[in-house]
Amino acid sequence: MMKKVLSGIMVASMIMGMAAVPAMAEDAAAEGSVLNIQCWNEEFKTRLTDHYPGYEEVDATTGKIGDVTVKWTITPTDDNAYQNNLDTVLPENENADADSKVDLFLVEADYALKYVNSDVEVTVPIADLGITDEELANQYQYTKDVVTDGNGVLRGVSWQGCPGVLIYNREAAKEVFGDDAPETVQAKVADWDTFNATAAELKEAGYNIVSTVNDTYRVYSNNVSAPWVQDGKIVVDDNMKKWVDDSKALVDAGETTTAELWSDDWSKGFYPDGKVFCYFGPAWLINFSMAADTEGSIANLGGWGAVEGPQGFYWGGTWICAAKGTDNPTLVADIMRALTTNEEIMTDIVKADSDFVNNKPAMEAAAEDESFAFPILGGQNPLAMFCAGADKIDLSNMSNYDQGCNEEFQAAMKNYFEGNATYEEALDQFYKAVVEKYPELTY
Repeated sequence: MMKKVLSGIMVASMIMGMAAVPAMAEDAAAEGSVLNIQCWNEEFKTRLTDHYPGYEEVDATTGKIGDVTVKWTITPTDDNAYQNNLDTVLPENENADADSKVDLFLVEADYALKYVNSDVEVTVPIADLGITDEELANQYQYTKDVVTDGNGVLRGVSWQGCPGVLIYNREAAKEVFGDDAPETVQAKVADWDTFNATAAELKEAGYNIVSTVNDTYRVYSNNVSAPWVQDGKIVVDDNMKKWVDDSKALVDAGETTTAELWSDDWSKGFYPDGKVFCYFGPAWLINFSMAADTEGSIANLGGWGAVEGPQGFYWGGTWICAAKGTDNPTLVADIMRALTTNEEIMTDIVKADSDFVNNKPAMEAAAEDESFAFPILGGQNPLAMFCAGADKIDLSNMSNYDQGCNEEFQAAMKNYFEGNATYEEALDQFYKAVVEKYPELTY
């Protein structure tokens, strides 16, 4: 079976200048003939199809790497279906038959620790795959922190970073501030008090500063001083209380709404008639989620700009994990190396997919290269801002409970913002919902 693995690995290793391919032969000879990958959408599939040397697409759910068959199982995230599927297959993976064993699976930041710190070990430490700290030295530290377990063991890697910026409507800036230069706009949103004062100025001109209170949520929640859960007790950080107070004031003043992210009401600001001044997001939001291909949208007209905004933050990201029990560890490691450590391949991902990749030298070079300017941003190259933001991201306050707490906090506070509950009533709703989801917690 050596040919099955090495025929794919040889190609990738030549691209990466790896001289140690023969040393892999003994391990590769014992590997499986089917590489099973679990994910929730086409993103990683596209990256592997387009950028992993030697990958051949067979059909929508099958590919080939040399003589190894690649099988994709794509389970959407709706109603938690993707995680429910992982929770079923991963604990039993070591006992599955060879052709059914999960080899790779993908996780997002909001729930990564659930699998990294699982009571039943479901991931393979990156070091056990033979990938060294030196190979990962150019990755942004926060991307490692997301998938590091409580014992300091790294259990996943990512090809992308997702630092965020404030994305502003240039025409609105010209109309209200007299200038759309980034320096002018940043001064208007430099901190939350200034941001909220600017909201009133924009309201007089007929603009909402953001489409919804949910646009700012991640910026506040990424900058808390302590985790949601401390010694088994749910604790609401002061920065989350500030989000509530600031958001309530904006809603009461008619300066924003309570629309859900991804709803039609939220995205109407992608068009001039939507009268929304700004959104918060990373490179993927700018390039893929703001209707850039739709005639008449602000993005299509190159009408957005980018500034740092009141606070740094990140949103999203996808991590590659090796499933405990995989019978393809050599191929899994080679895929990880190719997509997350190879500067040439990662630069190609930036060029082809407009991803902000997890490689400091690649991104710092792109930040100085005007050919990487974003047409959506009117020719502005925001990558220097993204690089600076990625270096500042601090995930020391992450916990296993973040996804549930964040979801329930936003849901409960919506009742308060809309006048259907007092703050105390909304807070009580939040506590009860979280304890129902996580019975081991108290408040």
